[in-house]
Amino acid sequence: MNDLTRESDRILSEGKSLVRDNREGGRHRRAPSIGQGSARVKRNNWMKRVTYFVGAVFAIFVSASIAGLVLEGIGFAGVMAVALAVVVAAWVFTNYPKVNVPTRTDINKGNVQQMVSRTELWLEAQRPALPPPAAKIVGDMGVQLDALGLQLDGLDQNHPKAREVRSLVGEQLPQMIDSYQRIPAHLRQEERAGATPDQQLTDSLGKISGEIDSITRQLAEGSLDDLAIKHRYLDYKFGEGAQTSPQLEDKS
Repeated sequence: MNDLTRESDRILSEGKSLVRDNREGGRHRRAPSIGQGSARVKRNNWMKRVTYFVGAVFAIFVSASIAGLVLEGIGFAGVMAVALAVVVAAWVFTNYPKVNVPTRTDINKGNVQQMVSRTELWLEAQRPALPPPAAKIVGDMGVQLDALGLQLDGLDQNHPKAREVRSLVGEQLPQMIDSYQRIPAHLRQEERAGATPDQQLTDSLGKISGEIDSITRQLAEGSLDDLAIKHRYLDYKFGEGAQTSPQLEDKS
């Protein structure tokens, strides 16, 4: 049983290493998340995988221990069977369950804040198929969508800006990428009407990125004004304003 324990420890250590390597991308490292929203979804998915893997390994070792007690040892073949079971569990749970990437038709559902988060995750999945300049804009757009999502928290769904975001992010942005992806790869660098499809996509994404930033700034204006008012009040009450304001004479 001591040999089984030592072998089990080694197998568990190797299995954990395999899970860790795959979580970090393994030999084929995955591109980083474009924003906090997509990173959070993937992080939760990996936590679920690790939980499943640990549970599977625990069940394997408990079964092996029970078999060892009943059979007074499981022998070399049993140890190899345990090792194989752990490796299989590691492979399964480094690949499943998959991250649930929203489909194109699911993006524009729910409230506008949820729609922005789904678009971010969908965009990340489309990025590898885009030309490098467009992919870079998409990578930067993840941070913009995170900031926009914060400003949309609690916003009335019928607010003009909410409707504008839904149209821009939930409809125009994915429609444009869909249109690009329907163009055969060998035609994407052929110039037409003064620009190639690659250039047109990159230019359009740049304009959408600028509009997302503009909407975010407009929505943040109220918070910026509120902060400035509070700053001036505190400066008047406790800062330089308080030191220069007239003081009542002490008549005692």
